[in-house]
Amino acid sequence: MVALPILIAFILKSGFFPFFCLIFALTAVGLLEFYRMAIPERKNEGLFAALAGSMLLPVLVFDFLPFSLGLTLLVLLFTLLSLVKIKDIKQSAAETGLIFLGFLYLPLLMSYLVLLRNMTHGVEWIFLLLIIVMSGDTGAFYVGSSLGKRKLYPIVSPNKSVEGMIGGLAGSIVGALLACATFFPELTPAKAVVAAILVGLVGQLGDLFESLLKRSFAVKDSGNLFPGHGGMLDRLDSVLFAAPTLYLFARYLF
Repeated sequence: MVALPILIAFILKSGFFPFFCLIFALTAVGLLEFYRMAIPERKNEGLFAALAGSMLLPVLVFDFLPFSLGLTLLVLLFTLLSLVKIKDIKQSAAETGLIFLGFLYLPLLMSYLVLLRNMTHGVEWIFLLLIIVMSGDTGAFYVGSSLGKRKLYPIVSPNKSVEGMIGGLAGSIVGALLACATFFPELTPAKAVVAAILVGLVGQLGDLFESLLKRSFAVKDSGNLFPGHGGMLDRLDSVLFAAPTLYLFARYLF
């Protein structure tokens, strides 16, 4: 109730660069949470990796040097760091691999939010993304909690159900149709339904993937930034997968 109106006002009133700064900050916080879960015994390296990894976002967005070069430099740097900072050699390879995963999981996927904002109708695309994801979350929660019987993927998320997934897709479709009927008239109802199904389904996969990570790391939430709702990653899990999907739809199918 507090954060959402502020976010809506910010998206409406801010230009491209302030929006980029917001996404950069969210990426840095999300990376810090990821490394606190993934490598809790290496706090200093995790903080350094979060700061360094977030710098991939401006590399991707502004293209002031090739992404492959930026990623290569980070891989070389943290490979050398893992050699000189050995704590448990049996865990070193796994920990280094998790550091590299963080470089791709957040900066790469979050960059599509900025790219989406920079398109024609960029503000509308961002709001459409948020509406599809949020209405899908709402539909999945209420349908799943009231009608859910068949487990969707119990080894990853025991509380999610097939009925909840279907309810989530239905909620995403309703949200997308409301968007094209109100603030996004350029989006036809047929394309709104296609976007909702694609983005809603992939967004739910993003939610499942973050659940897989948390269960693997033996944590309930990625953090406690939002009381009762977990951390930043818990808020971004669906958006991370949904943003590139909607960007590809907007660029090649719209």
